[in-house]
Amino acid sequence: MAKSLIDQILDEIFDADWVGRRGEKLTERKLKWLKLFGRKGKILRNIYVPKDNGETTEIDMLFITQKGIFVIESKNYSGWIFGDEKSLQWTQTLSQRNKIQFYNPIWQNRTHMKWLREYLADNTPLFSLIVFSERCELKKIVVESPDVKVIKRDQLYDTICRIWEDEKDALSKEQVKEVYVRLQALTHVSKAVKKAHIAAIQEKYDNGFFAETAATGEEEAGDAEENMLAEAAAKALEEAVITESDSQAALNAPRCPVCGGILVVRTAKKGANAGNTFYGCSNFPKCRYTQNI
Repeated sequence: MAKSLIDQILDEIFDADWVGRRGEKLTERKLKWLKLFGRKGKILRNIYVPKDNGETTEIDMLFITQKGIFVIESKNYSGWIFGDEKSLQWTQTLSQRNKIQFYNPIWQNRTHMKWLREYLADNTPLFSLIVFSERCELKKIVVESPDVKVIKRDQLYDTICRIWEDEKDALSKEQVKEVYVRLQALTHVSKAVKKAHIAAIQEKYDNGFFAETAATGEEEAGDAEENMLAEAAAKALEEAVITESDSQAALNAPRCPVCGGILVVRTAKKGANAGNTFYGCSNFPKCRYTQNI
């Protein structure tokens, strides 16, 4: 399918990090509308929750209310989205030949909620919301768990309103403030903590942890932490070298669906894929998109 004009402009002008941050801001705006119309709560973004092994898990956004905490995983994707709650990987389809696999966001958010519950050490209700951009189409999403919602951003207001009506108050106003103060401290982390967060994921990839969790199933894979596919691709790209090609081949190369850059042929130097060629974005390291050839 062809990208919309808006998608093309975004991809041409802005990098993937900007697009992701923009998506979170738009989601936050929806939450502010909820507050305006009586669904009061506290909003936090980019929360680094500690794990028992000294690492952290990063939550995109929290909406802390008297009903409980809405744990939001924001995906500012375009294209068609296919996914099953029980599958390790989901698929973003931009065209018949351009398909991107990404780590199951339900499992990703389940990991976030596990460590959030450990950190809070109480029974505060947690609601899992996977929020995709309006720029995408959720073509075939299979979700069986009643406490998990996979929606587009324009459905966020109505979704939370329905949950709000169905749930009894679990926290007092004072308790909401107390939880907010505790979790707000986890948003003020140093660059060293953020680097350690990424390094821990890359170390798991280096040690073959991703392959093991993929083989053992959902429970362990859910603890793999964050989007392992994206981090694995980033690691592979860091260890790759550009393969020489003439200028005409470069002109005919496909464009990166994330940032709009030229995809160039690269060869992996190390790891399980050593010697294999793949497309990597010419805007690396700002954009770490890769695609199999």
